[in-house]
This record gives sequence, C-alpha cells and structure tokens, in this order.
Amino acid sequence: MRRSDTHTQDFRRLLKEISMLLAYEVTRDLPVKYEKIRTPLAEMEAPVLAADKNMVIVSIMRAGQGLLDGMLELIPTAKVGHIGLYREPTTLTVVEYYLKLPNDTEHRDMLVVDPMLATGNSAVAAVDRLKEANPLSIKFVCLLAAPEGIQCFHEQHPDVPIYTAAVDERLDEHGYIVPGVGDAGDRLYGTK
Repeated sequence: MRRSDTHTQDFRRLLKEISMLLAYEVTRDLPVKYEKIRTPLAEMEAPVLAADKNMVIVSIMRAGQGLLDGMLELIPTAKVGHIGLYREPTTLTVVEYYLKLPNDTEHRDMLVVDPMLATGNSAVAAVDRLKEANPLSIKFVCLLAAPEGIQCFHEQHPDVPIYTAAVDERLDEHGYIVPGVGDAGDRLYGTK
C-alpha cells in the first residue's frame, strides 16, 4: 500500500481491508447480551451484540470515505455522517465547508474516520465540531498517525481514544507523514 507505484484500485482495496480490521478493534468493547440458543449438539447461552447499541460513523471528507466503506462492511447498521474539512496549504489551518449528521447523534456512539492523523489539526477541528452534537462517545480511527498529530490531538481531546494501524516517524516540513503513503485522497481517487 505504501509503494508509490501501487495502483488506485489496489490502494482502495487495501484501505478497505485495513479499515475492516480496524473496525474489529474499535468495536471490541461493544456491549453484549446473552441469549439461549440451540447448537446442533446442545443448548447454550451465546453472546450477541446488544440490540440497543447504535453507532454513527463520521467520515472526514474526502479521504475518510476509504475507511468508511470497510467500516460499513462490519457495521452495516451504522448511520453515516460527513464533515468536510481541508487544510489550508500555507498556514495548515483547518477550514470546514460541510457538515451533515444523523438527527439522533445524542443517542449514538460516534466513530470518526480519516486515513491520516498528521498535524492533528483536522482531527481536532472535526471532534470539536462533532462534540457539539453530544454523542454518547467518540473514537477516532485512522490508517496512519504521526507522533506530532497524536500529541496535538490528545492535548485537545484526552477523552477520545485513537485507533490506528501504524504510527510513523514524523511529519515533514509540509505537514505530511513520513514515510507515510502520500496524499490518501489522491491515492484513493487517482487525482493530483
């Protein structure tokens, strides 16, 4: 996935696979209840997900869509929200341009997905805004994180856990994760 010559189709497929694996990890603590069932050999008390557990997955556009697809494979009943943010290239400040959430977020746990946690500014801005919707809880899910981004995020939101597939070395002078994968949105959609 990190290889610069990986085709868009392969990058997209791999990101979806990794996001499904991350979904297993991020949902590990979901509450379960026990139901009496009959296996081919005997009755038993089997754990099943508690039916009252409602989730919303919020994609930070546009690159978050790559993680969203895999998450929905594992959590198909989740509602979906979108927040549009971009990083202004010269100042690295975050600009919000779009927000659409389900109406009942105050009764839901929220997973915020974005492939990169680089400077941390976009993730902080997204969670700042999403906390206004009063979800039951928030977790942040990403493919890669830089130590600088983790520190920035946890300084602002120590109550929000980060789930990531890898923590890379550092940020470069342009705020990109090194060694990283490049611009995840461009890699997902074949754009520059």
